[in-house]
Amino acid sequence: MKKGLVGFFNQPRILRHVFNWYRPFRGAGIKVTHLADDFSSARVQMKLTWFNRNYVGVHFGGSLYAMIDPFYMLLIMNQLGSDFIVWDQAARIEFVRPGAGTVSAHFQVGEEILNDIRSKTANGEKYLPTYEVDVVDENGVVVARAFKTIYIRRKKRTL
Repeated sequence: MKKGLVGFFNQPRILRHVFNWYRPFRGAGIKVTHLADDFSSARVQMKLTWFNRNYVGVHFGGSLYAMIDPFYMLLIMNQLGSDFIVWDQAARIEFVRPGAGTVSAHFQVGEEILNDIRSKTANGEKYLPTYEVDVVDENGVVVARAFKTIYIRRKKRTL
């Protein structure tokens, strides 16, 4: 665990509250409803309000993307630890159908993913996996599908 103020804000319980008060998330009505103690999963939701409604009365695409933006990087980074460099490298989002009401997304980064990352970066190579997440409405119907490519590399050890 990181020390000092950075470490304090990196505790899952605290970080969830920080995200929920973060102005871009708060302004768009985005709420982190779950952040696992071990950073293995997160759940985010967004209610349709006049702040995030587009011209035709459904969720604004930028808000749909904002609600999923940092989570794969955050989960992977915190589980791998300080021996790795983890960055968002690319993203793509497909709008499948208009989103109304409350939408949500669930992120899961388990041991299988972490073991894959560790093996692909064992010799210091960069690894660019792409992870998919669905944004679903209250009935579980897919509203948008996002693809996040994450840059991952082991840090070079100095003697």
